[in-house]
Amino acid sequence: MADGLTSLMDQLVNRIIRPLDLVMLTRDRIQETLDEAASRGRLTRSDANDLATELVRRGRQQTDDLLADFEQLVGRGRDQLGSAAGRARRADPVDQLVRAADRARRSVGVGSSFPIAGYDELTTSQVAARLGSLSPAELRRVRDYEARHANRKSVLDAVEKALG
Repeated sequence: MADGLTSLMDQLVNRIIRPLDLVMLTRDRIQETLDEAASRGRLTRSDANDLATELVRRGRQQTDDLLADFEQLVGRGRDQLGSAAGRARRADPVDQLVRAADRARRSVGVGSSFPIAGYDELTTSQVAARLGSLSPAELRRVRDYEARHANRKSVLDAVEKALG
């Protein structure tokens, strides 16, 4: 899942932020800079306020455009995950999302080749919940890995049950 997020962030940065040459300025920082210019007599207080208002208006418009692009990008990923999650058997939405992400990651060949992302950090019940989406070959890989490492009986039993 971390690989998917990294890819999403790479796309966000390389397709949106860098091409638009975006910078972030808070309204307070803009106002502070303009107040300083007005105090030095470089522009009037009224001009400073008008300029700050216009900069914020333009910034909001560009932010809205950026968010629309970002939502479209995320929406495509959400649709792909949603269709995969819809096929999941369990009702837990977080578990469905993680399993769908694992399937999507495996189908596109992103990240580790191990069938379950973050396997070593998962509890036995979390591992068991993810076994249903695995092929027999992937189940055998999980069984062999588990036997060589943590060797948890409940996980090995769940894999054997999933294998039939």
